Amino acid sequence: MMSGNAHSATGGSQSYLYLQHHRNCAEDIHNRGPLAVATVCSETEGFSDRIDCGGIAGLPLKSILSVLLGLLILGAVIPGAFAVDQRLPAASPSSMAVDERRVDVFLDRLSGEVDAMHGLVLVRGGHRIVEASWAPYSPERRHTLYSLSKSFTSVAVGMAVDEGLLSLDDTVLSFFPAEAPAEPGRNLRSMRVRDLLMMSTGHMAEDLREFTFETDESLVRQFLALPVALKPGTHFLYNTPATYMCSAILTKVTGGTLLDYLRPRLFEPLGIIDPVWDACADGINYGGYGLHVRTGDIAVFGQMLLQGGLWKGRRIVPESYVRMATARQTSNGSNPDSDWDQGYGFQFWRCRHNAWRGDGAFGQFCIVLPEHDVVIAINSGTGDMQKVLNLVWDELLPAFGDLSSSPRPEGRTMQRRHVLPLIRGQGNSTVAEKITGIPFDGDSIQVTFVEQSGDGVTGLILKTGEVEYPLVCRPDRWTYAGFPALSMEGQKSGLGSSAPAALSGAWVGDGRFRMKAWMIETPFAHQLDFQFSDNGSELTVSHRLNVSLTGRRDNKISLIQVNQVR
Repeated sequence: MMSGNAHSATGGSQSYLYLQHHRNCAEDIHNRGPLAVATVCSETEGFSDRIDCGGIAGLPLKSILSVLLGLLILGAVIPGAFAVDQRLPAASPSSMAVDERRVDVFLDRLSGEVDAMHGLVLVRGGHRIVEASWAPYSPERRHTLYSLSKSFTSVAVGMAVDEGLLSLDDTVLSFFPAEAPAEPGRNLRSMRVRDLLMMSTGHMAEDLREFTFETDESLVRQFLALPVALKPGTHFLYNTPATYMCSAILTKVTGGTLLDYLRPRLFEPLGIIDPVWDACADGINYGGYGLHVRTGDIAVFGQMLLQGGLWKGRRIVPESYVRMATARQTSNGSNPDSDWDQGYGFQFWRCRHNAWRGDGAFGQFCIVLPEHDVVIAINSGTGDMQKVLNLVWDELLPAFGDLSSSPRPEGRTMQRRHVLPLIRGQGNSTVAEKITGIPFDGDSIQVTFVEQSGDGVTGLILKTGEVEYPLVCRPDRWTYAGFPALSMEGQKSGLGSSAPAALSGAWVGDGRFRMKAWMIETPFAHQLDFQFSDNGSELTVSHRLNVSLTGRRDNKISLIQVNQVR
């Protein structure tokens, strides 16, 4: 155990304690106030926590020791808290006629050639045969799905049709008479639910650019006010607002949200625990994005669909709807080498090799290969999604042998744990002596380095607005903490006010400190380079995102030392 002091911008002092504990108690600790905890993960599974002692300030030493003892006991009794996912039976790849050597090559190439893999589950014949994770991401955490959410929305529509709540040929306007334009055009009047599902609403790309989710106004009314230049059903145009309208329709006919509707019908039967789905100002789940579940949940979802909508003998989705949704409903291109030109179903993409998938930005995949009885669930943070699919076809597809001649499923799931690159550097910096404890101010952020140790541990505080974020970085292991929602000018990071992050950092030059913050429930990673002037009076912060929805990934901020240089 060690301790350190952080000098606040107002001249006060904040104390921290560092506690060793079992890795599996970290999530539980995060839920226990008033302690604010930043968990530390190393490549060798070592964890320690930095506890913000503000929550226990003023307690006598005996009481503080009691709290720490309680946490140590907690770490001893929690190890089984994150149990292995038992929803799909385990088997070795070889027992399911899969070449393990090719699987190894596939995983190695993913690690070496894809920007950042986060998690993968491979299922064959209904058995989990491969599970891979890339620290600091872990299978226990939910992950943002982006447009893979659309496939879940599609399934909800299919269920609602089966229950008689709506028809695929119902017009969109029939659900929203109060939000309709005073004189809707013929194309808008003819737009149907199935047109929303197959991304063939009749909109032009330039018209959709006028739609924004970043508003407190009615998104339904905004959608219905858009020009509809083409006859619905005749022209494919990828259209996230159309999926939002599916969610809005489900809210109309069920009286609850999309999440409310799916919880007892899909999520609970599949064992998907505590799904989160972001919603607009009107309380309508976005539908086209915003769902947060785990990699294993994606695998189970795909397996249920591969089985024609059945799960453990229970009918979840009508088989006829699964066939329609995953079949080619409309043409979307002609490039034989692109997995985005093979046709589109009802919120599912057709793929090469007679496969189909749901997918989301930066590499969130549910890939189903019916001819091979295979489901592949992937979470990642890459700017080249086609690269991931190419590796599936080039390296993994040849690994699948004849399942009918395979021996009985047996053995253990192949498990692989990889580590995303840490920030390596030198142990300390001479500039650190000049700037430790002194805040640097800019227009949008304040930075204070509060601790420098000989073993490479660096403590700092980022302040945005009135909120301070105490952070600890190391070059040899990940440290977990809440991280501010930094963003590029003109775009939101999608993080809310703050989000869980895994940090690594080191001095990479005498006056330059580099920090990487992986937002471990999203595809995003922030790299911050803190460049100090020789005399320590000025600081330039260069901010780079790994991936971006807008294309802008770089930003630079200038800060000035608040106090006199020592």
